[in-house]
Amino acid sequence: MIVFEATRAPAAKASEALAAGRRIAGRLLPYGADADGRFPRFDPLERRFTVRRHDAVVAVGPADPEIWVEAIGRLPSGPLLVGPGSPAEEVWGAYRAAATAALAAGRAVYLLDPDPRGIPEGGGRAAVALCTWRPGRAFEFPGAAAAGAAGIAAAAVFPAVPGWTGEAAALDALAAAAAEAGSVSLTAVAPQTDGESRRALVEARADAEPEEADAFFERVHHGAWAEEVPRWLARARAVALRRGLAVLPPRPVGRGERAGNAAASARLEELADARESEEHRAALAHAAVRWIDDAGRDLAAVAREGNFRKVFPFEKELAEAAEAAFREVG
Repeated sequence: MIVFEATRAPAAKASEALAAGRRIAGRLLPYGADADGRFPRFDPLERRFTVRRHDAVVAVGPADPEIWVEAIGRLPSGPLLVGPGSPAEEVWGAYRAAATAALAAGRAVYLLDPDPRGIPEGGGRAAVALCTWRPGRAFEFPGAAAAGAAGIAAAAVFPAVPGWTGEAAALDALAAAAAEAGSVSLTAVAPQTDGESRRALVEARADAEPEEADAFFERVHHGAWAEEVPRWLARARAVALRRGLAVLPPRPVGRGERAGNAAASARLEELADARESEEHRAALAHAAVRWIDDAGRDLAAVAREGNFRKVFPFEKELAEAAEAAFREVG
């Protein structure tokens, strides 16, 4: 039995990480990391599956946005991830409270697997819903249609797994499902390959398709599938582009952010994603994103004055990419 237990303190933590290629500065967990233990779920931040739970206590955060606002004020500058959501949202309202608080604090907000009842009003460009694929015989992205109906861009996310989601037929089905649900992007994420993550991956497949469990176990634990992942990621990007879908989620623009700064951060994240195989250069691009998110001033205005490269402590290529984004915003 899954038991939900109210807590007075919001679960908010600094989390310098990537979610589907976009930088996250902090995370709000209205229902803990695994809000719905009935099904395996892929977490794009941790890059691993949660496993089915039959007995657990889920700590539920407060339903008062003001309490969340105070906690958000202690997190680093930059976008926040809220979620995952839970079917218990109708009763508790913690997800909606956390998301509403993040928007009110002026943050760019990624809503991870929101229950429709947890989607905040008036998110607009300040929020993007990350809707992950849930293992099963159907290819679908729960929550994407509801986010679109609320005026929030939906981004489809799934793990690229050779022998499963990485196969051509599965990629085509995932892209079709994302487009049908109204998603603007389809992002494949490389899963972690440590022992615990592999076990969770096998359990998720066995739960969804028991007849494939034995062969999949052999491939995951005794095969060289981890070395195949980069090739499968490239395939997934190609399929997304053929469908007219972006390969990264759009970056939201927080109400307290400068539009030019947000655009430059987005451009550099996309550059880092393109450089994924060049770890050092990708890391530099992500460091530049963090610098821009922390800047606290209108860098587009600095660029218009001709002073951006005097203050931007990174290489010429990154400066040129940021300046191009500033010009496009105007």
